[in-house]
Amino acid sequence: MDYAMVGPALVLGLGCIGSSIGCGISGMACQGVMSRVEENHGAFIAMSAMPSSQSIYGFVLMILMKGKIALGSLSPMSAIGIGLSIGLALMLSSIYQGMCAATGVQAAAKQPSILGKCFIAPGIVESFSIFAFVFAILLM
Repeated sequence: MDYAMVGPALVLGLGCIGSSIGCGISGMACQGVMSRVEENHGAFIAMSAMPSSQSIYGFVLMILMKGKIALGSLSPMSAIGIGLSIGLALMLSSIYQGMCAATGVQAAAKQPSILGKCFIAPGIVESFSIFAFVFAILLM
């Protein structure tokens, strides 16, 4: 059995799973709030889409890992380790970013003047995905 593409599949799959859960959590909050308020709908939608970036990181890592495995500079077992650990980091970051975005949408609906500040917490959570992404590149 060939395990060469397990690592790339893990990093993409886990990143996409997390993004879908995170966007689902924040999207539900966004829709509920938009039914009650008349302003800032675009910003609420943008905030609820923030967790989708982790699937992009997973996609880029999948492509890079696949190329390194094909060249022989990354072993399949190393790819599995990197794919699993970074994929889990992306997944959990997406889920928690969705939770932060959901509460940000709800807070900004109650007090519209804090809308810009409500992007800070999801942005901080995003930074951990970026760290994991960069660390994965350094490990390869």
